Amino acid sequence: MSHRHIDVRYVANLARLELTDAEVATFQPQLESILGYVESLSKLDVSKLDPSAHGIPVFGRMREDVPQPSLSQEAMLQNAPDQAQGQIRVPKVVTDA
Repeated sequence: MSHRHIDVRYVANLARLELTDAEVATFQPQLESILGYVESLSKLDVSKLDPSAHGIPVFGRMREDVPQPSLSQEAMLQNAPDQAQGQIRVPKVVTDA
């Protein structure tokens, strides 16, 4: 995979960036270095590696679903602005259809 010369001014124009001549002189060798590194990566033999979505193994992403001790009903209702018959009352939000 050989890369063609990529002009930094062209890329900057695509990204709607205005670069000075000094910035172009700085970024052009950096871009060529990055592309050279990517090209060297493409030459590596990866035929014995298993394809994966992550570079490192991912374990324990989900916690075990364990019920937590619940609060008493009185504790849940103590901060409710309006309550009746042990339940929180809320304003009606649906009109008659």
